[in-house]
Amino acid sequence: MTDTPRNVLLVGATGLTGGFVLGELLADPAVARILAPTRRPLPAHPRLENPVGMLHRLISQLQAPIDVAICCLGTTIRHAGSREAFRMADYDLPLELGQKARKLGARHYLVISSLGANASSRAFYNRVKGELELSLGKQGWPQLTIVRPSLLLGPRQEFRLAERLAAPFATLLPGRWRGIQAETVARALWRLASTPGEGVRIVESDELRQLGNAPNR
Repeated sequence: MTDTPRNVLLVGATGLTGGFVLGELLADPAVARILAPTRRPLPAHPRLENPVGMLHRLISQLQAPIDVAICCLGTTIRHAGSREAFRMADYDLPLELGQKARKLGARHYLVISSLGANASSRAFYNRVKGELELSLGKQGWPQLTIVRPSLLLGPRQEFRLAERLAAPFATLLPGRWRGIQAETVARALWRLASTPGEGVRIVESDELRQLGNAPNR
């Protein structure tokens, strides 16, 4: 059973996975309005509203109506420049976005976390992701979907050496540990966004692969 949201808030549309999610939204004629704040402009489209600026400033200016919010924000400590900057991008902004989207009427929030997210982890990256998941669970969402992809594969605009080196080996790993194409994650996210439900749902990478690769109905 599916129920396509008509008004969708997408944050992270200039990123690898977010770009594919935006493509899914634009290709679905049932979506009436896509609100996608970004730091750099997106190509114009009649159903796309694209406020441009610093995200922490734009979030407070967002306006209703919103049915579903999708957060595809994600960086690395190296790319962010510091642990503090990483936490701002991968914890503070997704949490702030959730609070704002809830006020604007959204009933479903979908967030990209990470394989291995754990608030008790010794690894800073996994710990921040786990802390975000716990904090989102306290926001009182009627429907909250957290996806945990493994290594994301695809044509990134920025060069990430570690991911480039790991990609060939990631495709050989079993189950949820195997690398996953960002386009597959995007298709899975949109299917999850169009699926009614209640409470918190955590979707691991192997399930994302199944959802994203399933034939269209």
